[in-house]
Amino acid sequence: MKNALLIVNPYSTHVTGRRITEVSRALAEHVELRTKFTQGPGHATELAAEASAADVDAIVVFSGDGTYNEALNGADGTTPFGFLPGGGTSVFPRALGLPRDPVAAARAVGLAVAEDRTRRISLGAVNGRRFSFSAGLGFDGEAVRRLDRLGRDPGGARPGDGAFMRMVGQMLLERRARWDPQLEIEGIGRAAFVLVANCDPYSYAGSLPLHIAPDAQFEEGLDFAAPKRVRARDVPWLMAAIVRGKGYDSHVFRGHDLDRIVVRCDQPMPLQSDGEDLGDVADVVFEARRDAVAVLV
Repeated sequence: MKNALLIVNPYSTHVTGRRITEVSRALAEHVELRTKFTQGPGHATELAAEASAADVDAIVVFSGDGTYNEALNGADGTTPFGFLPGGGTSVFPRALGLPRDPVAAARAVGLAVAEDRTRRISLGAVNGRRFSFSAGLGFDGEAVRRLDRLGRDPGGARPGDGAFMRMVGQMLLERRARWDPQLEIEGIGRAAFVLVANCDPYSYAGSLPLHIAPDAQFEEGLDFAAPKRVRARDVPWLMAAIVRGKGYDSHVFRGHDLDRIVVRCDQPMPLQSDGEDLGDVADVVFEARRDAVAVLV
């Protein structure tokens, strides 16, 4: 029987003692399992790197998107990874087609380990840090930062999708839905903000997928969408285009299957990667890391 390491973030929104037990039992039907809990920021990167060096057959992560991101930054490119939905949104495993129920996902991932069933995918990188599904400069970076400022509940969980949508609505009201050009995309032109995708959907609002870059695929390079400017009158059609995955017009720069996107800001702007605040930056390089990791599907 093959062996696997289960990395658990006990503070992720939907990770509980009961679910950890159920997930572990489901995985143990197919693999010999060891479990380690993250102790703080960055610990998942260390655990993944140590497990890869120790030649485990697979690494499974039960958490939210931030911990998936950390673990992938410790990946060696050869050890396959499985991802179980334990966060408030858990975009990455959903985009990979895994069940939203963590126990059902654990059964699928455990069986994939036993049957050597993997899929090679690309990752993105922003200023050298890997990301799995999205990164953004400006608008969504600010939204992520504001959400973080709300703090966590007594169990350590972050605010959910409802809080995020309220935060976006508040931003629209405060700014009167006005974003002027404030950055330059090398070789493309000036834009208000940039959204970079490694897959479709870019994210979810509850059960609703958001199609920022509907042509993006895990096996290809990076896609981006960058509105040149946004006014109040632009919001309805822009939101409709994001939900439908079509209807973008000449007011939005778009790119598909790219290896490199270079952005320079007029002044430092908020940057997010897989829903994690990376601080304010003035110069950003997004890069595709093709064929970077094997995932269990």
